[in-house]
Amino acid sequence: MNELKAPESTAEQKEALPVKKEKKKTPLPKQSRLVYSITQAVAWLVSKIAFKRKMLRNEIKDKKGPFVVIANHEAALDFVNLIGATRTPMTFVVSNSFYSTLPLKGPMDKIGVIPKQQFQTSLKDLTKMRRVIEEGRILVIYPAGLMCEDGRSTPIPAATYDFLKWLKTDVYMARTSGTYFTMPKWTKGIRRGTTFMDIYKLFDKEEIAAMDIPEIKERTDKALDFDAYREQEILQIKYSHNDHIDGLENVLYMCPHCHSEFTIRVTEHNTISCESCGFAEKSDKLGFLHKVGGEGEEIRYVSTWSKRIYNYTKRQIIRGELTELSSPVEIHMIPADKAKFQKAGEGEVRLTRDKLYLTGEVNGEALELALPTANFASLPFKPGKNMEVQHGEVIYRCYPGDGKLVMKFINMIKIFYELNTAKRALEQLSKKKNTPPKKANHTKSPKPKRPHRPRPKLEEKQRKKEEKRKKREMEEAAK
Repeated sequence: MNELKAPESTAEQKEALPVKKEKKKTPLPKQSRLVYSITQAVAWLVSKIAFKRKMLRNEIKDKKGPFVVIANHEAALDFVNLIGATRTPMTFVVSNSFYSTLPLKGPMDKIGVIPKQQFQTSLKDLTKMRRVIEEGRILVIYPAGLMCEDGRSTPIPAATYDFLKWLKTDVYMARTSGTYFTMPKWTKGIRRGTTFMDIYKLFDKEEIAAMDIPEIKERTDKALDFDAYREQEILQIKYSHNDHIDGLENVLYMCPHCHSEFTIRVTEHNTISCESCGFAEKSDKLGFLHKVGGEGEEIRYVSTWSKRIYNYTKRQIIRGELTELSSPVEIHMIPADKAKFQKAGEGEVRLTRDKLYLTGEVNGEALELALPTANFASLPFKPGKNMEVQHGEVIYRCYPGDGKLVMKFINMIKIFYELNTAKRALEQLSKKKNTPPKKANHTKSPKPKRPHRPRPKLEEKQRKKEEKRKKREMEEAAK
């Protein structure tokens, strides 16, 4: 009996078969070792001269990829203190607004940066960042996306923790201290003084793979959280012109005692006061405030004053006393042939709990945007000047008629994001509780349970001991 065989394909038949096209991978920026080394050398000079950087720990100095570094964000040039931390070139994720307004993009492209819009991540962005790890390279991200305006860490987007787990690699923390005082967001220039960098492993790839998202969030938030003024209480470092607080009134726009808005003024470079009730404080060489007039208690830290404004505004929103904010704006955009923002039109920004609306006319065309506030933790902004609304690849830089409104817009956006995130978490928890358990299928043998993998937890005593050790190192380095 003859065996049945599948007919052999001839050469012609093989040619006729459809060929599967390979998906094109998103190209990664190529790094020039020469340009990267030059950039490192320049950054080293700046970090030594302007920032007087002192390294507490550096666990990545001789380490090669793949791994990811997350860092807190105190000042615009924080990357200067980090870029020379390892001999192996690193790939930095940078703001598209910063990248697009550079007069010379060539050097940035050659050191291999990945520009992306702040508070929104496309599939293309995710693919690029994942490929950095897949190719054995080092990825650097600043999860907050924004440098702080008051010495306190800014909100971390909720997707950060899933993203870190999704990368399936080791995670290191690069914690910077002191750069807020060298480059405050509310003023111009650099104020020389000592800064610190502490780089250590936050997650092992096997460890993070076994952790739940809430556990990852707890440890990540603890590592990224900071208050520059409370750290300064320990360090007592004098920065040049640190008692000059011109521009701070654009951040501390509300009196902490009478709650009057936009009545705050800075006089003689170092005194901040309320024109309504007379409350006044004077800044010292360390950046602390001391009461010199008016009613009410002394508020020593700028971060404390700012937090009081935030909490008071939050109470107004929860009680329904403050539901929306709007302002006419001048809209600037980046032309295709330019590397700077130029006026493109005018319109209005209106913020509600659910959405941020931007309407008007730009470049002769009507503009209508409605962006859900649950999707972004904040907006890029300059206190007293402008804020940026980003949609897809387009950036709309908006200048309100009164620049003092910028900080109020930002505080409300942060509060709406916080409230919406909490609401969404409660809804998911409620949905999970109300979902009936699945009926057991007795026709199939149950799957064997996975062996329990113990999840390492940092004991309270060990944590306190670690904090004391870090403080001691910082104090010794400062001396």
